[in-house]
Amino acid sequence: MASALRLLRNWLGGDTPRYSIRQILAWLFSEMRMHWLQATLNTTIGILVVLLDLAFVWCSKLLIDIATGQNTRFTFAQAAAMLISSVLLNIALSYCGRWIKAILGVRAQNDMQRRTFLHLLHAQWSGMEQFHTGDLLNRIEKDVSQIISFLTESLPAFVTAIVRFTGAFLFLFLIDKTLAIAIIVILPFFLLLSRFYVGKMRSFARAIRQSDSEIQATIQESLQHNVVIKALYRLSLIEDRLMNLQSRLQHQIRTRTHFSSVSATVMQIGFSAGYLFAFLWGAARLSQGLITYGTLIAFVQLVGQIQAPMRNLTGYIPLLITTLTSAERVIDLHRVPTEDQTPGSALNTPRSSLLTPPSVIINGVSFRYDGHRQILSNLSCSFPPGSATAVMGPTGAGKTTLVRLLLGLIPPISGSITLQWPDGQTQPVSAATRPYFCYVPQGNTLLSGSIYGNLLFGNPQATEQQMINALHVASADFVLTLPDGIHTTVGEQGYGLSEGQAQRICIARCLLQQGSIILLDEATSALDAATEERILTAIRTTYPHKTLIIITHHLAVVQHTTAEIHLTRH
Repeated sequence: MASALRLLRNWLGGDTPRYSIRQILAWLFSEMRMHWLQATLNTTIGILVVLLDLAFVWCSKLLIDIATGQNTRFTFAQAAAMLISSVLLNIALSYCGRWIKAILGVRAQNDMQRRTFLHLLHAQWSGMEQFHTGDLLNRIEKDVSQIISFLTESLPAFVTAIVRFTGAFLFLFLIDKTLAIAIIVILPFFLLLSRFYVGKMRSFARAIRQSDSEIQATIQESLQHNVVIKALYRLSLIEDRLMNLQSRLQHQIRTRTHFSSVSATVMQIGFSAGYLFAFLWGAARLSQGLITYGTLIAFVQLVGQIQAPMRNLTGYIPLLITTLTSAERVIDLHRVPTEDQTPGSALNTPRSSLLTPPSVIINGVSFRYDGHRQILSNLSCSFPPGSATAVMGPTGAGKTTLVRLLLGLIPPISGSITLQWPDGQTQPVSAATRPYFCYVPQGNTLLSGSIYGNLLFGNPQATEQQMINALHVASADFVLTLPDGIHTTVGEQGYGLSEGQAQRICIARCLLQQGSIILLDEATSALDAATEERILTAIRTTYPHKTLIIITHHLAVVQHTTAEIHLTRH
C-alpha cells in the first residue's frame, strides 16, 4: 500500500503545500463511502455494457462467418437474434444509467453541498474571515460538483475501462496472440508520456480554479456593492478588473489546451499506427487464407476496444488532477473549526431561563486581532439585569469587537465574560449562550422574501399579532400600510425599503426573540433623533425586565440609559 501511494505521489508530481496525496485520497475515499450505491450501480452497469459490447463483437464475427459459409454450428437467425439482443440490452442499460445519474447523482451532490454549507454555518467566525464569499460559493458549487462527478461517475467509468481493456485483450489474444502483443507494445510509451503530462496538467488545474474563483468573487462583490460603484463612477475600473481576470483565465486555458492538444495528437498518432497495423495485419492474414472475414472484422473492433480505454485514460488524468485540486479546496472548508455549542455544565436550568435576565460580567478582558494593534486592554465592566447601558467611543475603540465577544464569535485573549443568574449559577459566554442575546447588527440585514418571513427569523413560533406588536414598538407601523402588509415582498438587502425602514424591521425581528439581553449595534444609525427616541422609550417601557446594551455614537441615547461605558482607542 505504501509503495502504491509513493508511486502515485511521484506520478502526480508530489504532495501539495497543505495536504499529502494520502490525506486527499483518504478524504475522497470517506466521501465515496457515503455514495457507494451510485458508484456501485454505475460500475455494475458499465461492466455489463462491456460484456455486451464483447458479445456484439462475437455475434458480428459469427454472423459474418455464417453468411460466408465459414461457420455452420449456428443458423443465421440464431446469430441475428443474439446480435439484436445484445444491442437491445445495451440500450436498456444506458437508459437505467441515465436515471441513476439523474436521481442518485443529484442527491449525492445535494448531500455534499448541504454538509459543506452547514459546516460553514457552524464554523468559527474567525476561521471564515480568510475566505471571500465569492470563493466560498465557487467551492460549494463547482468544486463539490467536480468531486461528486468524479467519485460516482468517473471512477466507475475508469473501472469499466480497465475491464474493457482486459476483456478485449484476452478476446484478441485467443484469436491472434501476435497481434494482441503487438498492440500492447504501445502501452509503455503511453505511460512515459502520461507521467510528464500529469505534472503539467496539475499545475494548470490549480491556476485555473484560482482564477475562476477570483472572477466569481469580483462579480459577486460588484453586484453586492453596485450602488457604491455607480456613485463613485468606477464602472470602467470594475470592467477593466474583470476583463484582466478573464484574460488571465483565457490565457491559462489556452496554454492548457495547447499542451493537451499536442499531447493528444502524439497519442493519436500512436493509436492510429496501432489501428492501421491491426487492419493491415488482418488483411494480410485474410489474403493468405489464415483467417475469415468475420475474424478480420473482430480484429478491427477489438483493437478499438483495447485502444479506447487507453485513449480515455488521457481524459481521466485531467479529471483526477482537477478532482484532487477541488478536494483540496473543499477540505480547506471542512478544516475550519466549528463552534462548540454545547451548554456549559454549570448551567443546569432549562432553556426557559432565556426569559430570566442574567448579569453580564466582563472581567479583565483583552483582545487583539492577529497582526493588528491592541483593541481592548484589561476591560472590566458589568451589565446588571434590566439595566440599559450605552457603550460609546471613537472609531476603532473596540465597540464592534465587544459585540463579537459578547456573542461568543471570538474568545478574549485574556480575561473572561460570564453570564450570572440571580440564583448564583454562571456560564462563560460562548456560542451556546448566544440565544440569551437579541441582536441587531449595523446596517440593513434583511433577507430577500417577505417581511413576514424576515420576522419569523426572530421567532419561528411568533403569531401575526406578536409581529404587529413588535413592529409597533419598533416604530415600523408603516409595514401595515403596505399593499400586502407584513406579507409584502422585499428584495435582496431590503430592496424597496429605505435604510431607516429596514432598520426598524430588523429591530422588530430582534424584539420577537426570546433572549433577555437586547444588543443594539448602531441599530438606529439611519434614524432621525425623534424616531430613535421613540423606539428606545418604547423598548424600555414594553420590556422593562430585559437588559439593554446600546452600541452608539449618538450622545442623545444616554438619556434612555442607566449607565455608560466609554471605550478608548489604544
